[in-house]
Amino acid sequence: MEVLKAVIFAVVEGVTEFLPISSTGHMILLEEFLQFRQREQFPAAFMVIIQLPAILAVVVYFWSSLWPFGKPREDRDAVFGLWARIAVAVLPAVVLGFLFDDFIEERLFNPLVVAVTLLAGGVVLLLLERTDRRPRFERAGDAGFGRALAVGFFQCLAMIPGTSRSAATIIGGMALGASRPAAAEFSFFLAIPTMLGATALKIAKGGAAFTSREWVLLAIGSVVSFVVAYGVVAFLMNYIRRHDFKVFGYYRIALALAVLAYFFLTGSRA
Repeated sequence: MEVLKAVIFAVVEGVTEFLPISSTGHMILLEEFLQFRQREQFPAAFMVIIQLPAILAVVVYFWSSLWPFGKPREDRDAVFGLWARIAVAVLPAVVLGFLFDDFIEERLFNPLVVAVTLLAGGVVLLLLERTDRRPRFERAGDAGFGRALAVGFFQCLAMIPGTSRSAATIIGGMALGASRPAAAEFSFFLAIPTMLGATALKIAKGGAAFTSREWVLLAIGSVVSFVVAYGVVAFLMNYIRRHDFKVFGYYRIALALAVLAYFFLTGSRA
């Protein structure tokens, strides 16, 4: 049963990490119904560590776009320029995450907050897709440093569980003039340093001493998370070339209403 739980959590992580529907929110909701029977410290560490293979999936999928060496000079300079913009965009999350991570985790990591932010994010996605707008740039690397920094501030909204880091950055990118593919690409690229930093911070705070059984669960979860995340990234990049984000907005709203109804009808504490 513990192996099955690890697989389920890893599948949910892989599916939700890069879709604009909030991986953290889904994990919090899933923990209400499915919990590990391991040491008290293990579940939180597991949720954090299986994010690393999801990051690796992005690196593997976009390797040719992210690796500057071995390219013609013009292309190499473009990749370095992209990484410079990513470095600027990650700064707000580094500062605010370091200052407010503990406060947010203690006060906001609960199903009620997740439901409210899922609902709000879904409405924003639908409103954004209803606006008549023309993209100003089609590639992630074409964003200026000012826009990159602004997307970084949008990303900080995702510190509130249920918001979704990818939703916040994609919405921010599109609102600032990016096409859907460009906004999604920049969101994926920005996830690499952001999630690495967040994972390192969590591990540093919680430690990484695991039993042999726990290492097995981590290994299984990591493999599943990588495979599923890679498939989701490939799916999303193909999907948004022909479709908009409305389906994710409707999904967020439906899930939020279902969560609110559950806690209202059962009288459970959110």
